[in-house]
Amino acid sequence: MSTDRYMSPLSERYAGKEMQYIFSPEMKFKTWRRLWIALAETEQALGLEITDEQIAELKAHKDDINFEVAKEREKLVRHDVMSHVYAYGMQCPKAKGIIHLGATSCYVGDNTDIILMAKALSLVKTKLVNVIAELSEFADKYKNLPTLAFTHFQPAQPTTVGKRASLWLAEFMMDLEDLDYVQKSLKLLGSKGTTGTQASFLELFDGDYEKVKKIDKMIAEKMGFEACYAVSGQTYSRKVDIRVINILAGIAASAYKMSNDIRLLQHLKEVEEPFEKNQIGSSAMAYKRNPMRSERIGSLARYVMADALNPAITSATQWFERTLDDSANKRLSIPEAFLATDGILDLCLNVVDGLVVYEKVITKHLMAELPFMATENIMMDAVKKGGDRQELHEKIRQLSMEAGANVKQEGRENNLLELIAAEPSFQLSLEELQSSMEPSKYIGCAPKQVENFLAEAVRPVLKENEKLLGIKAEINV
Repeated sequence: MSTDRYMSPLSERYAGKEMQYIFSPEMKFKTWRRLWIALAETEQALGLEITDEQIAELKAHKDDINFEVAKEREKLVRHDVMSHVYAYGMQCPKAKGIIHLGATSCYVGDNTDIILMAKALSLVKTKLVNVIAELSEFADKYKNLPTLAFTHFQPAQPTTVGKRASLWLAEFMMDLEDLDYVQKSLKLLGSKGTTGTQASFLELFDGDYEKVKKIDKMIAEKMGFEACYAVSGQTYSRKVDIRVINILAGIAASAYKMSNDIRLLQHLKEVEEPFEKNQIGSSAMAYKRNPMRSERIGSLARYVMADALNPAITSATQWFERTLDDSANKRLSIPEAFLATDGILDLCLNVVDGLVVYEKVITKHLMAELPFMATENIMMDAVKKGGDRQELHEKIRQLSMEAGANVKQEGRENNLLELIAAEPSFQLSLEELQSSMEPSKYIGCAPKQVENFLAEAVRPVLKENEKLLGIKAEINV
């Protein structure tokens, strides 16, 4: 490990090895060579004088990249693509003259970007599906456990722990839908030439437009894609990058929401993220159990959401058929969005897999507030015994304010039930009132909603993607 220069935390601390490899120089330049081979094979098939021997030579050196030769050449010519054309040619003297024939730099640069983003989206999908699977199990397990729900982070009608988790799950399901749509829409640039007109290929094939039309489709098929974009300038439209990175920003937002909720629940001591035996929560306060994984999810998620601005600005500022102010930005914004998202999903897998639920604390908090929430039912029971609804409503309002003041100002327990029992107009004993304090009476359709959501929306998707299931997260720190 180098200690005398900056190293990206995304590589050192957060992203997994597989995602790092997708955006590695080795993967990038091996893909360039595969694209040059695909171009040579296509041009040969369409009638150019390219020999089997030349193509065989290219294939023989497709993986043994002479990086140092390319690096030294780039210092001289200041052009990364031509440096690698030169380096490849040094290894393939017979094929040297046909490497990159008719193409422009974006042939390898842009097509590789699409290929790598497609691979990276596949890895993101795998981890996202596993997060969905783990969350679905959690939601199912706790679908019947009543808990205090909040609006504005103020106590509201009860829900269940599983129903709350289904809200997190629903957002990740939206992200998966978006990911599938965008990934299926990805196409290669193909080989469009310097301004997108394929003029160089029309020249190569002596004006035979029918042959030129076939080039893109043949290259796409060789590289595992169905098609190329029908029209472009020298580059594919940078709106493609917007669509891809917005998927990652959406996943980041979903993860952020879940991690924020978990952090709040951990403060309430109701739900806690996993805490390892030797983990230190605070350098000063040895007793602390900070939700550091959830905090890290939020931290990385903010980065990804902000990073989504980069492709949007880049797309908006492209001049006519091509400008180069996208290049340096893309080298940073695209890989790092994927690396950060990879880290986020690993953390989500780890957190959801190890969530600890403290049922007694949850019940204690709920029971402390439930008398307020049961007042509508109490009022109806009193009306059945002959009480006046309007008078009872006002009386319950006054008693609720008194009980609330006792809790907030005096630090006492909620004594609303005792106050109501002492009020003759309700004609309800303390025992009768306490019998109505069954939490399951106040959770509405929450358990059924979870059951239906899992059965109708989630499990069919998991079944469709069952080959992706079963991975476990690797957390570096």
